[in-house]
Amino acid sequence: MMKSLWAGVSGLQANQVAMNVEGNNIANVNTAGFKYSRVNFADLLNQTSKIATAPQGELGGKNPMQVGLGSQVSSITKIFKQGSIQSTDKNTDLAISGDGFFVVSPDGGKTYDFTRNGDFVFDANGNFVDSNGYIVQGWSRDPLTGQIDTSAPIKNITIPAGLTTPANPTSKVTLKANLNSGPSIKNKSLIYSLDSNGNNTSDQVKAGATDKLDFGSLFNETGNSLTMKDGDNFKISFDGGSTYHTLTYSTDGDGTSDDGKFQTTEGLREELQNLAQQVNSNATVIVNDQGKFEVKNSTSGSDLNIKTEAGSQNNQNLLDMMTPLDGIIPADGSSKISQSFYSATHASSIDIFDSLGTKHTLRTSFRKLTQDSSGSTWQMILSVPEPGEINTTTPKNYLVGTIKFNSDGSLATYAPSSISFTGNNGSKPKQTVQLKLGTANQFNGMTSYDATSNTSGISQDGFPGGDLDGIRVDETGTLIGSFTNGRSFGLAQVSMASFANDVGLESNGGGTYIQTSNSGDPIIGQAGTGKRGSIQASSLEMSNVDLSRSLTQLIVIQRGYQANAKTITTSDQMLNTLLQLKQ
Repeated sequence: MMKSLWAGVSGLQANQVAMNVEGNNIANVNTAGFKYSRVNFADLLNQTSKIATAPQGELGGKNPMQVGLGSQVSSITKIFKQGSIQSTDKNTDLAISGDGFFVVSPDGGKTYDFTRNGDFVFDANGNFVDSNGYIVQGWSRDPLTGQIDTSAPIKNITIPAGLTTPANPTSKVTLKANLNSGPSIKNKSLIYSLDSNGNNTSDQVKAGATDKLDFGSLFNETGNSLTMKDGDNFKISFDGGSTYHTLTYSTDGDGTSDDGKFQTTEGLREELQNLAQQVNSNATVIVNDQGKFEVKNSTSGSDLNIKTEAGSQNNQNLLDMMTPLDGIIPADGSSKISQSFYSATHASSIDIFDSLGTKHTLRTSFRKLTQDSSGSTWQMILSVPEPGEINTTTPKNYLVGTIKFNSDGSLATYAPSSISFTGNNGSKPKQTVQLKLGTANQFNGMTSYDATSNTSGISQDGFPGGDLDGIRVDETGTLIGSFTNGRSFGLAQVSMASFANDVGLESNGGGTYIQTSNSGDPIIGQAGTGKRGSIQASSLEMSNVDLSRSLTQLIVIQRGYQANAKTITTSDQMLNTLLQLKQ
């Protein structure tokens, strides 16, 4: 029997397998995540007629004489070349760029399948599933810590419909701002008003705010500093110039009411009132609500006749602001006023949340008190709308503290470092809110440079309750939920698996693969780590079948099949010739 017949038959069989494989490739040209296969041929055993002999003496060696017995399919190799990424309109479509497989389970996590097809959706129970109904495996958010632990075992990813997030009461407020320490400012406010006894009846002062502002930190109405120096003085007379008194700025502090020394607004008010009452005992001096020193005569007694002059160490800025007091003030209740004095101020506000998710506005305002070579000190007033409380004394919705800066503008100290907030609306009382204004001697929070006062950042960590409004997926495979309260955080994370030998995986239908003894165990972890690729949301990986290559391969297979068929028919003709010899 001629061996060429069997060689031809084996060639037909091998090419038929190749046709089946290539036909399957073409059939899946539009199957997402599909990887094409390639058939590899090998020859069969050869029949040896003569063995090879070695050279002997003058006789050369001879090669073996063999006749091949045909061909066979030695392997069918899956080609895991990257397919092109196509954008889609579904945010739960996921594509892998690089190596790796999604992990899915047909039995609740008892066994795993692996796929490159990221056509995922949520079913009626909130399970994240593929087109086969297999549940995608990964890690879920811990409701206690709020974190996703990717070192834990993987499990079904399930996000229940109607998911809500409870309110989170504010526990800290972080503020980054600059408070202008320069000689010229834009943000300013009138100085505190003072009555004839040096008291201020405003809520801020009753809550503890100082009513004594250092003249060294004050500004005129154009925002320019008075630039006071120790010893600056001016002369004033209340009797028309018969007797002049010298009032001197002293950084040692306010003296007694008759020593002619002042440092603060209250110190100067008291000195002026003492001198005015030497002419008319019923005269008073106040700082009105326009930040002006106001000398008011009584309805009886002597007239006041004010004259101001430069002192021996004159401060022209201060003198110019006091000069409007000059003139006669009749004893009929009339008054005269100075120019308005201002202090550097700045304020920031942010909404904080109580345990019910109700928001309350926390306002933080600053007013410069003093400034010298060692730095500056600012008053800090914290307030919330009534009926909220942050203080134990009346008014309870104000709390006053201080913040100090070093001479280089870095933060020195601040107090308070926290507030105890009670909303008085049914929420949990005495809610502690930490104030994060920066680190001492650093520039990572509050600063005080010669630059416009401004808030560069303010944040807090509270939020109201909310309902799940949408889900998106980032490149690490984290499913990020967006809630109606404006918050977004990771709800779960899709796991990925890599193998030592991808080609060793066994196709299991439905675009999935299963592990074999030659693929190695799955190495499961996050996308973008190890040799695992990244994930692209709203995308699918297309089939990596190259149609032009496949159609060309069809021609090659067809010709191979035809040639093997010709081998059989030719062998048949030769046998027929042999049989005809007897005739």
